Amino acid sequence: MEPTCAGCRELLKRVAELEAQLRELQAQLGRNASNSSIPPSANPPQAPPPVRKQPTGRKPGGQPGHSAYLRMRLPAERLTEPLVHYWPDICEGCQDDLPVAPGPDDPEPRWHQVVELPEIPVHVTEYQAHGRTCPHCGQVTWAKIPEEIRAHVCGPRLSATMSFLSGALHASKRGIEEFVETVCKVPIALGTISDLEQEMSKALASAHAEAQEAVRQADAKHVDETGWKKAGQKRWLWGAATAGVVCFVIAPTRGAAGLAALLGKKIKGIITSDRWSVYGQWKLGLRQLCWAHLKRDFQKLVDRGSDAKDIGEMGLDAVHVVFELWHAFRGGGLSRGQLQRQIAPVRQTLREWLELGCACKDTKAAAFCANLLAVEPALWTFVRKEGLEPTNNHMERLLRPGVLWRKNAFGCHSDAGCRFVERMLTVVQTLRLQKRPVLEFLYESLLAHRNAQKAPALLGGG
Repeated sequence: MEPTCAGCRELLKRVAELEAQLRELQAQLGRNASNSSIPPSANPPQAPPPVRKQPTGRKPGGQPGHSAYLRMRLPAERLTEPLVHYWPDICEGCQDDLPVAPGPDDPEPRWHQVVELPEIPVHVTEYQAHGRTCPHCGQVTWAKIPEEIRAHVCGPRLSATMSFLSGALHASKRGIEEFVETVCKVPIALGTISDLEQEMSKALASAHAEAQEAVRQADAKHVDETGWKKAGQKRWLWGAATAGVVCFVIAPTRGAAGLAALLGKKIKGIITSDRWSVYGQWKLGLRQLCWAHLKRDFQKLVDRGSDAKDIGEMGLDAVHVVFELWHAFRGGGLSRGQLQRQIAPVRQTLREWLELGCACKDTKAAAFCANLLAVEPALWTFVRKEGLEPTNNHMERLLRPGVLWRKNAFGCHSDAGCRFVERMLTVVQTLRLQKRPVLEFLYESLLAHRNAQKAPALLGGG
C-alpha cells in the first residue's frame, strides 16, 4: 500500500534510487574477465579463479604415440666450418681393425650440428676519400664518397633487424640500442634507431596499401579496435582481417571516421565484430556478432543477480549449445543443413527469452534484451553463410600484439610514429598468417627502397 504522506513517498523514492545506485556500484565492482572485456591480468582480487584443466596424471612433455619433433638439419650450404669426421677403429663384434674408407654396405653417417654466433656478427666497411696536393699550385683536391653510400650508416639487413626487434618483438628503442651495442659491438644512437624506423616505414608503405585494399575488397572480414596514444592524446588502433591478410590503421576516433579510415567510406562485405554502435551502419544481413562477447554479457547478467540472473543463465545455456553445434560442424560431424536445423530451436528459444527479458524489473537487463533483440538476426549469419565464424577471436588474437606494444611503448609521439606502428603490425601479422619469414621480407623491402626498385609483394609471395 502506497503511503499517503508526501514525505514518506519522497523517502521511498529516494531509497529506491539509492538501491539502484548500490546495485550499479556492486556490478562495477564485480567486473572481471568472465563478464566484461577486461583482460585476465586486470582481474580484481575477488574475481573468480580462471578455469583450469583437470590434471591428467601424465608426466609433462611428449606423450607416447605423439609425432616426434626432431631438430631440423641445416643444409650443407649453411655450414661455415669444415666437416669434422669420426670413424670407428675396432669392430665391436670381432675386435678386428676397421678400414677408414667407406665400403658399399656402410650406412650414412649420423650427424650432430652445433650453431654459434661469431664474436662480432657484423661486417664493417670503411670508405675513405683521399686528398691530393697539386705540385704546381699547392691546391688540395679531395675525392668524394658517393652520396648513396653517405646516405646510410647501417646496411639494410642490420636496419631491418632493428625494425624487426621493434615491430615484431616489441623491444624498446633503448633495448634495441643495448642489443646492437652488446651483441653486434656497434655503438648506435637512439636517434639513429628512430631514423631507421622511419626509413622502414616508407619502405613498407606499398605493402600496407596492398593489405588495406585486400581487406576492403574482401567479401567477409573481422574488425575490431582498441585504444592507442599519440603524445598522450587518445587514439584508436583499428584492425580488419581475413584468413590470410590483416591491416591496421591508427585513427583519431573510435567512431565512423575511424572505421572509414580503415575500410573506406563505402564498406563492402560481411563484418564480424562486437556490438559497438559504429557497426550499426551495416544491414543486419551483412553482420555477424561475436558470441564470445555475448557469453561475457550473459555472465555479467548472472553476476548482477536478482531478476537479471535467469536471463543470463538462459543466455549461457544458448551459448553452450551454439558452440557445441559449431564445433561439431567444423569438425565434420554435422553438415550445414544439419547445423541449420539444430540451431533453429535454439534461436527461437533465445528470442522468446529476450522478449520476456524486455519487461525485466532490472532496467539494465531489460535494456540489454531490447538492444540484443534489435540486432538478433546478426547473431546467426554464420549459420547460413560459408566462411564465417560465430566469434571475432581471429581479429582479437591479431590485435593482441598491438595491445602489448602499446603497454610497452605507451603509444607513439608523432604521426610518423603511428604510421610505423600500423605498417609494421600489418606486415608482421600478415606474414605470420601466411607462414612467411618476416625478417627476410623487411630486408628485401628496405633494400628495394634504397635502390629505388619495386617493393616485394605482401600478398601472393610474388
